Amino acid sequence: MKKWNNVTNLEPKSFTCGHCGKIVASAAGFFTGDQPQRFIYVCPNCHRPTYFAEDGTQLPGIAPGVEVEHLPDDVEKLYREARNCVAVGSYTSAVLSCRKLLMHIAVAQAAAAGKSFVEYVEFLADKGFVPPNGRGWVDHIRTKGNEANHEIRLMKKADAEELISFAEMLLKFIYEFPQRVPKAGKP
Repeated sequence: MKKWNNVTNLEPKSFTCGHCGKIVASAAGFFTGDQPQRFIYVCPNCHRPTYFAEDGTQLPGIAPGVEVEHLPDDVEKLYREARNCVAVGSYTSAVLSCRKLLMHIAVAQAAAAGKSFVEYVEFLADKGFVPPNGRGWVDHIRTKGNEANHEIRLMKKADAEELISFAEMLLKFIYEFPQRVPKAGKP
């Protein structure tokens, strides 16, 4: 891993690294000489920089949600993209990514490609991929995604985090939890 040159000692700071997701403490980094001072801390785990503005804003921010195991590559990439959009303040993009994620999940579960979004939502619900009482959440993703896509309206952080939370649960329900079930005949 590349190391940074001319790093100086700063007042130690604990933070969750927006790159690697680890809770770290660092005293290595850079600062501005002007007022108000701004800082860049170098993560001791992944050696990447994290910027802290005078108001405490951290960039990259912390991606909401957690990694989900056993995802197909394109589903995993799109889920990570939605989470990373929130980390950099791109909430409308995160909402749109969550909407698109439903389409990718449906196709990964054998829905035909090229269908309408509503058909993908119906496929997931009709085939049992949406948990009981979860159809309203899928519809909520559709509604928020439509607002972001078809209206002159920006999404808020809370909108994006809410949809990512549901997407995480749906991904765990479809992909991760079934892999945890013990195989027949094995303890």
